Amino acid sequence: MGSVESYESKAGRRYRVRYRRPDNKQTDKRGFRTKREAEAFLATVEASKLRGEWVDPARSRVRFGDVAEAWYDGKISVKATTRSGYRNSLDKHVLPKWGSTRVADIDHAAVQAWVATLSKSLSPSSTRQIYLVLSGVLAYAVRDGRLGRNVAAEIALPRVVASDRHYLNHSQVHLLAEEVGEWATLIRFLAYTGLRWGEATALRPEDVDLDARFVRVRRAVADVRGNLVWGTPKTHEQRTVPYPSLLDESIAEHVAAGRDTGLLFCGPTGAPLRGGNFRRRVFSPAVERLSSRLDEDFPQVTPHDLRHTAASLAMSAGANVKLLQRMLGHASAAMTLDVYADLFPEDLTSVSAALDRAARDSFVGKSWADAADASVEDSADDSSDGSEDAR
Repeated sequence: MGSVESYESKAGRRYRVRYRRPDNKQTDKRGFRTKREAEAFLATVEASKLRGEWVDPARSRVRFGDVAEAWYDGKISVKATTRSGYRNSLDKHVLPKWGSTRVADIDHAAVQAWVATLSKSLSPSSTRQIYLVLSGVLAYAVRDGRLGRNVAAEIALPRVVASDRHYLNHSQVHLLAEEVGEWATLIRFLAYTGLRWGEATALRPEDVDLDARFVRVRRAVADVRGNLVWGTPKTHEQRTVPYPSLLDESIAEHVAAGRDTGLLFCGPTGAPLRGGNFRRRVFSPAVERLSSRLDEDFPQVTPHDLRHTAASLAMSAGANVKLLQRMLGHASAAMTLDVYADLFPEDLTSVSAALDRAARDSFVGKSWADAADASVEDSADDSSDGSEDAR
């Protein structure tokens, strides 16, 4: 147990706290104006030691900005787009608020107030992303022995309301493909394979097996602050994805043409396609034309919605969750279920009906069904007798 003692300074009487660190070395902290302040500090020290949260005050005096840069430099395994998002959140929101603050001086209430302020001008999802960067830095500070606990834990965050996801049916896929002209094959390919934009535009002719009718997804390209960054697919795992026979001829043409450029899909000059530019100059105008000319209710889809379309069409064709996971390159089937939960209610109903039909067609099932029907008839007779007696 530590002790509190007074001493005289030029400013008058002050108090010093002496205590032992977890390694049993004695240390002290001085400058308290009152004995009560000193005793409160000592109580805090002893409690933190019991919880295993004690931190050397010298290590916790580091600025948040320095810890944040160390945290960011350690993010070497994340995708380039994710890393760019971290940098953007740090530079625009986190560092301007906390950069010069010592990590030991950041408390839970201050973080909660900051999150509340962010939520007034930003969407719930953006607020959450920025908060997660702050929390990640503080969690790193805990692991690095600069904080006893993460004060950003258990912060109340704004609720994210999922927006309606847009799907195209087969006819709408055909209409959109015809509307974009020379890019028709790319539209159909995205809508029937579910590849991410960066995966599809990174495909090379040698990634295509024309006989087996599938592509090998081995790499991806991302536009990060105007620079194209080549890497692995999102989950860092390669996969094989089939495409339908209706694309046989057009894919073969792209394979032949791509031997000169090295890409299955590319721009007029042979350069890789950039998602933002393609959406702005080709995709969105085509959707607008279809909406105004043919059907004002034509779904306002984005290129990424073609991935959702592929999932929907595959489910309708009978694909199970595990196959859908492999097709889309999700890390787990649970993730596929979470992302596409809205596709399942109707299918679960149809499964129930199919099970019922199968049970009734089987010998045991037929006996059970006949017994159930007889029970219903008996109940109806009893109900009829009761109603006549009542009359």
